[in-house]
Amino acid sequence: MKNFVNIKNIYGILDSNVMRLSGAEMNEVEIISDAYMKIENGRIIEFGDMANWMQNSAPTIDLKGNSVLPCYADSHTHIVFAEPREHEFELKIKGKTYEEIAAAGGGILNSAAKLGETSEEKLLQSATQRVQQVMRMGTGALEIKSGYGLTIDAELKMLRVIQKLYENFPIPIKASFLGAHAIPSIYKSNPKEYIDKVIYPCIEVAAKEELAEFIDIFIEKNYFSLEDASRIMDYSDKYGLKPKLHVNQLSNMGALQLAVDRGALSADHLEEMTQLEIDYLKDKTTIGTVLPSCSFFIKIPYAPARQMIDSGLAIALASDYNPGSTPSGNMNFVLSLACIYQKLTPSEAFNAATINGAYAMDLSHELGSISIGKRANFFTSSEMNSLASIPYSFGRSMIDEVYINGERV
Repeated sequence: MKNFVNIKNIYGILDSNVMRLSGAEMNEVEIISDAYMKIENGRIIEFGDMANWMQNSAPTIDLKGNSVLPCYADSHTHIVFAEPREHEFELKIKGKTYEEIAAAGGGILNSAAKLGETSEEKLLQSATQRVQQVMRMGTGALEIKSGYGLTIDAELKMLRVIQKLYENFPIPIKASFLGAHAIPSIYKSNPKEYIDKVIYPCIEVAAKEELAEFIDIFIEKNYFSLEDASRIMDYSDKYGLKPKLHVNQLSNMGALQLAVDRGALSADHLEEMTQLEIDYLKDKTTIGTVLPSCSFFIKIPYAPARQMIDSGLAIALASDYNPGSTPSGNMNFVLSLACIYQKLTPSEAFNAATINGAYAMDLSHELGSISIGKRANFFTSSEMNSLASIPYSFGRSMIDEVYINGERV
């Protein structure tokens, strides 16, 4: 057992049976001031007012007035990739759009070409550095997608790298198979052949070897149609992969409705939404995940997160860390963008990045809040006057130390 004492504020206290927060609930954050917390076997077993703490023989860590917050749960990343894409960054500055760069062989196809030439060992080495980096910035759980392989061998190589990250790190890491991320040039005229020859065999191996828990599909014009997505999910259903889908990023073609109808755990991006889609999400188990860093970096509309919360929805915030549209896994900056550009309150952004992010990975029973029985994944801050300190201080980190399973990392 360990004691953490003299905590200025504990933020994000929830009953352990709360799996997500919706609507007005998202603006509520329970706080205990002048507090203590007890950890045993990597889990939270007790917390409360310092006046009620009783001295014991367990090691005691004096936080000397620092605050405690649950770690972020980043539920949408592409953190395994071969190389960054600075050249495309310059093209964007010169006026090229995301779609124009992709049509010229850049974008996802560019990353796939580089990944195919990169060894598993080198991919693991670079991804390890990125995971270490985001952990230092307060992330205590990650979802990671494949999707930069686009061949059987390369997609499975990515999934095996994600599996090794899961084995090597103390934080929960969940894998999504995203073979339906783009259509390789040789299959451009016949996407069905790509689905049959690459995606289906990968699903079989990923399920058999337990390399993925989720299936993801980029449902978008010039990528995968609603019909394509339905066929892929029909097949992945046989193997028990749960849908987490890219929808409504560049156009509104009914992908959100399909995600909800198919019981997707999350529907991600949502930059192109109307009230019709917002209403369709009401009272559904599917959570909407918004990715403001992507909108910021490639200058596309921001998802209507304010409107979604005001309509009673639950939303999650995630980084979308990837080499093309979001080369950052800094969840603190994600909170800043959500507050500045999407008009979330700091409390709403915090809940979206913690308990609701955990829900979007099917992990809110394990983490995402300070709750009895949950993993002790939290970070400390010496300078926080309120939750607003995090999005307000967008240019510097407010985090002093990060603890995973009660151990400092």
